[in-house]
Amino acid sequence: MTDANEYKCPCCGAKLEFNSTAQRMKCPYCDSEFDIETVQDYNEQLNESTGDDMSWDSEAGSEWEDGETSNMRVYSCKSCGGQIIAEQTTGASFCPYCNNPVIMAGTFSGDLRPDLIIPFKLNKDAAKSAYEKYISGKSLLPKVFKDQNHIEEIKGLYVPVWLFGAQADASMCFRAESKKTWSDANYYYTETSYYQAVRKGKIAFDHVPVDGSEKMPDDLMESIEPFDFTQAVPFKTAYLSGYLADKYDVSSADSIARANERIKKSTEAAFAATVRGYDTVRCESSAVKLNGGKAQYALYPVWILNTDWNGTKYTFAMNGQTGKLVGNLPADKGKAAAMFLGITGGVGFGLSLLWILLHMLTGG
Repeated sequence: MTDANEYKCPCCGAKLEFNSTAQRMKCPYCDSEFDIETVQDYNEQLNESTGDDMSWDSEAGSEWEDGETSNMRVYSCKSCGGQIIAEQTTGASFCPYCNNPVIMAGTFSGDLRPDLIIPFKLNKDAAKSAYEKYISGKSLLPKVFKDQNHIEEIKGLYVPVWLFGAQADASMCFRAESKKTWSDANYYYTETSYYQAVRKGKIAFDHVPVDGSEKMPDDLMESIEPFDFTQAVPFKTAYLSGYLADKYDVSSADSIARANERIKKSTEAAFAATVRGYDTVRCESSAVKLNGGKAQYALYPVWILNTDWNGTKYTFAMNGQTGKLVGNLPADKGKAAAMFLGITGGVGFGLSLLWILLHMLTGG
């Protein structure tokens, strides 16, 4: 049996104490009282829903076939350290990540062969059109930036991605609250009821992506998700023709922590969505166990543009399959200041008009 000093208060989470007068467990902080059986059951559920077991078989990819890489070359960027793969006829002159010149480092060899690839569905013209549309409605964008954004340098890049799939057995304990308010002639009242909601079940995950490139920011890659995996096909070098491909520099084993984080958050969100009818719901404890965890190595299509303006790097990425585009933009300080003055001027006029109306109504 768990020691009484370790029991947590269902209301505030503090340690409960046994009150000999009431013969009940009492919280010294919020003064809530509970039957011993109720508290014991509550804490048993908390303890049961604690501790993850999220291990993987992270082996992915395969060996290259004889002669398969003979026409592939590796280009190295001395600025950011990136290594880009391209067919000999495609070539590469600038790094897609930092836009600095690259030099051919030699014939491609080593590393793993991808299991799968999602081919580019949208061409360069579609990428340029999406980018122009993206910046066209930005009123604070400096005009000189539009003139110097090097749109012709948009590059089609296959980004290395580790795909994780498993079945998750989860047990979670949620703290839920319902509030009821009312008032009389003298006071306002609030009654808060606390509940423990326990959820157990299974949820399957397929193709949870974690990009295998240090140069590609995780948040940028995840922002252009989702990719339609139903269009993935077994890898063939022919799909690389006319495009660049990044060599992975983050292994599948080193990507497990990120995969587990994504799976854990998604599982908690899915289970929390089943706890309905309360004002607030918070996960107090959870345990996720993975079964049959496997990894695969894939290449995802991305149109990418890196450009510098006033000493700052701006990166844009577009899903080469769906056209979803994200990126950061500079703001013209002069335009921003003018807009701010316009807003504050309008507020000042509104306040002046309000003062006049009040002055007239009160006869002051």
